Amino acid sequence: MVLSRITFSLSIFLIMTVLFSITHFQAQAAPYKPHLIGVDMLGYYTSMPQTREFKDPLPENYFDDSFKLISQAGLNHIRFVYYWESYVKDPLAFINELKFVASTADKYGLKVIYDNHQFHTSSWLNPQRGTGFPSFFFQNNTQYAFGSGGGPKYPTASLWWGNWWNRQITDLNGTDGWTLLDQFLKKVVDTVDSHASTVGYEILSEPQVHSSDQWEKIGAFNSFITDQLRTVTAKDIVFSMTIPVDLKSPIGVNATNLAKMTPSDKTNVVFKFSLYGLPKPGSYQEQRLKMFVSTGQIAGVPIYVGEWNNVDRDLTVNEEGDVVFEINPQTSNITPADTSLILNKFNEVKVYGWAFWYWNFRSHRVDNFNLVIAEPNGSLKPTQYYDILKNAINATYGR
Repeated sequence: MVLSRITFSLSIFLIMTVLFSITHFQAQAAPYKPHLIGVDMLGYYTSMPQTREFKDPLPENYFDDSFKLISQAGLNHIRFVYYWESYVKDPLAFINELKFVASTADKYGLKVIYDNHQFHTSSWLNPQRGTGFPSFFFQNNTQYAFGSGGGPKYPTASLWWGNWWNRQITDLNGTDGWTLLDQFLKKVVDTVDSHASTVGYEILSEPQVHSSDQWEKIGAFNSFITDQLRTVTAKDIVFSMTIPVDLKSPIGVNATNLAKMTPSDKTNVVFKFSLYGLPKPGSYQEQRLKMFVSTGQIAGVPIYVGEWNNVDRDLTVNEEGDVVFEINPQTSNITPADTSLILNKFNEVKVYGWAFWYWNFRSHRVDNFNLVIAEPNGSLKPTQYYDILKNAINATYGR
C-alpha cells in the first residue's frame, strides 16, 4: 500500500516536472511581441486640408469595415492621423469622426494612438500636398506668403519653425501657438480619453529642426504640452523624431540631441520615429535605427516605430520646385522577406510598438502604401500588401 502511494506520488511528480519543462520551454521559445502592432490610418474630415477638397467620397462603412479587416490581420493597434487645420476647417465633423473612430475601436478591441500630424507644415505653405497647422498662423503675415514652401529646405519654413520653437508664433489675438495647440489637443483628449481603446496621444509628428540650438527648445515645447496634457489624461504621450534626420546633417542629428527633446515628465512617455527602408547589417537604415534605439536608452523611455515601410528614393524636383531625394513610386516595393526582416529587427531591439504606413481608402502613387483600395460600390478590397503584412504577422508572432 505504501509502495503504491510512493509510486503514485512519483508519477504525479514526473508528470508535473514534464509539464513545467514544456511550459518553461514554450515561454523561453516564444518570440518577443510588441505591445502595439498596427497600421497608420487616415480618416476623412479629420484629414481634410483647408486649401483642398477630397475628390473621393468616404466609403459608407469605412471605419467598421477597416477595423474588422485590421483585427482579422492579427493587428491590435491604430495610429490615427489627424490634422489641426482639419479641425479648424470643420470642427463639428472633425469631433464627430473622432467619436466614431473611438467607439468603433472599442467594438473591435483595438488600441488607438491619436497622432497630431503635419506634412510640410501646412496646406497654406504647400497647397499641393502640405497639411498641418491652421492658416490663421500664416495668412496675415507677409513673411509667410501663400505657397512659399513648407518643406525643410525652404526659407519660409525655416523662419516659421524657428519662431515656433522660440514661442513667438501667435494668432490675431496675440495668443501664442503653444497655448493654442494645448487647447486644441485637450479637445481631442476630452473627446476620446474615456474610451477603453484610447492608448495615448502624439504631441506633433515629425516637427522640423533647422539649427543645432533648437534641440533643447523642442524639449521645452514637449515638456510644456506634456505638463498641460497631464492635467486631463494619464494615458501615453508620444513625442516624435524631427525632420530632417540625415545622419550627416550639420544640425547635429544624433542620439544625444534627439534625447534632448524628451519631456521633463517621463511618466508614460514614448519616443516615436519612422523607418522607410530595410535595416540590413551595415546599411544606412540600420545606423539610423541604432541611433533611435540609443535615443530611447538615453531618454529612458520606450521606443515606438510610428511609421514604417520600404521605399526607394531618387534625386528629383518635387512639387514645390525643390531638388530633393523623393520617393520613386515605380521602384518602391516591400516583399514578404522584407516585411519579415523588419518585424524580426523590431523584436530584436524590443520596440514598444509599431504601425505600418498606411491604411487609407484613397489610392496612393506608391503601391506599397496601399493596404486597401475602395471598390466602385464603396467596399474595401485588401491589396497584396495587406496579405503580405498579415502573413508576416502570423509567421512572426503567431495568432
